[in-house]
Amino acid sequence: MNSYKPIVTDWDYEATLARRRRYMSPSLGTFVAFNEPVILKKGEMQYVFDEKGKKYLDCLAQNLCVSVGHSHPFVNAEVKKQMDQLCHSTTTFFNAIPAHFAEELTATFPKGEEWVAHFVNSGSEANDLALLMARLYTGNNDMLALRDSYHGLHFGAMGLTGTQSCRQKVPLGGGVVHVSNPNIYRGLHGDATDKYLAEIDEAIASSTPGEIAGMIIESIQGFGGVFTMPDGYLAGAFERVRAAGGVCIIDEVQTGFGRTGANMWEFMAHGVTPDIIVMGKGIGNGFPLSAVVARREVAEAMAERKFFNTYGSNPMSCSAGRAVLRVIEDDNIMANVTEAGDHLATEMVGLMDKYEVIGDFRGKGLMRAIEFVKDRTSKEAATELASKVQESCRESGVIVGRGGRGGNILRINPPLCATKDDMQLLADSLDKACSQL
Repeated sequence: MNSYKPIVTDWDYEATLARRRRYMSPSLGTFVAFNEPVILKKGEMQYVFDEKGKKYLDCLAQNLCVSVGHSHPFVNAEVKKQMDQLCHSTTTFFNAIPAHFAEELTATFPKGEEWVAHFVNSGSEANDLALLMARLYTGNNDMLALRDSYHGLHFGAMGLTGTQSCRQKVPLGGGVVHVSNPNIYRGLHGDATDKYLAEIDEAIASSTPGEIAGMIIESIQGFGGVFTMPDGYLAGAFERVRAAGGVCIIDEVQTGFGRTGANMWEFMAHGVTPDIIVMGKGIGNGFPLSAVVARREVAEAMAERKFFNTYGSNPMSCSAGRAVLRVIEDDNIMANVTEAGDHLATEMVGLMDKYEVIGDFRGKGLMRAIEFVKDRTSKEAATELASKVQESCRESGVIVGRGGRGGNILRINPPLCATKDDMQLLADSLDKACSQL
C-alpha cells in the first residue's frame, strides 16, 4: 500500500471565496443564496453548520435534495456498506442493488400498471429522458408545458422550462408550447380552472398539428413560486392531452417522497395516474440520483436503440435511495411532515394578520411559500423586502430559499424530519425579521 501524502483542506472564509471565484465557472455566481455567501461544512439531520461552527435550521434542504436529514446515520451506513463492496458498476453489468431499488420504488405507485424505473443522476437529466420517451412512444413531437415552470437546465429540460432567467440565449430543443399555469393568486384567469384548461385546447388547436407527444406538469410548481395545482386541473389536462394522442408526464422532482405529507406522490391527491413520473432531489438524500418511472409499454419505445447513462443505477446512490424509502416508512415521516407543516400554517395566519407585506402563504406539508408584496390589492412584488427577511432569518440561524418570477417569494422546504419546534423557530425568526422592515 502506497503511503500517500495527506490531503489538506483550507476552510478559511476569504480563501474559499477566492478559490471559487478563480477556479470555478462564473455561471455558478448566478445562483447564490445570500449577499454574503454561507460556507457549509457539516450537516446533522435538519441542521447545517458553517465553517465557524454556527448552527442553522436548513429550511431549504439544499434545494430540497436532503429529504430524511443531513448525514442520516442509516442512509450513510447503507452507502458506506456498498462503498466498501463496490463503488460503481455500469448498466452493462448487472447488480442486485438497483434491481431491488426499482422493485421497491415502483411499488409506491398506483396499482394496476406495470411500472419500470430508469435511474439517472439529476432531475434535469430525468426530464430530458422523459421528453425523449414521450416523443418515441407517441411518434409525435410537440410538447405542452406551463409558464413559470422549472424542469432543469439541460437543453431538452431548458426548452420545457417556462422561466425566463433559466433559458439561455441559444436555440433550445424546439416543439414546446407553453400555456398559462393555473396560478390562483396572480394568474391570468384567477381561480377559473376551466379557462386554464381551455388554453390547453386552444394551444393544441392552434400551435400543434393536433397530435402531441404529451404535456409535462409539476404537481406543485417549485422554483416558480410554490403554486399548487387547483382541483380538477390535472384531471382536465390529462383528458385533453390523451385525446390528442399524448402522454401525461408529472414532474415530482421537488414534491415527491412524502414532502407534501398526505401522499408519497403529490399527483395522488388529484386522483390521476400519469404515464411517466420524473423524480429526483430527495430520492437520494443528497447523493446524485434521479429516476424516470413509466408504464412499461411507454418505456419499451426506447428499446430499439442504445441508451445508457454512465453513472445511471450507481449502486452507492441506489443504496441511498433504498435507505430513504426505509426511513420514510419506518419513521412515519409523512405524519411528521403533516404535523410540522400544519403548525407552520397556523403560525402564518397570525403573521399575515400582523404584517400587510405578507401577501400570500401557500403550499402543502413541508413545501411552502411566503409571498411578499408592497400592497395586497395591487400585489406588486416586494423583492427587496423578501431579500431583507431572508437575510434577517439567516442572522437568526434559519436558512430559507427565495424564488418566483419577481424574487419576492420565500421558499420553505426543510428536511422532512423538521419538527413543530423547528417550525416555531422559523415563525419566530420571520416575526422578528418582519418587525424590523
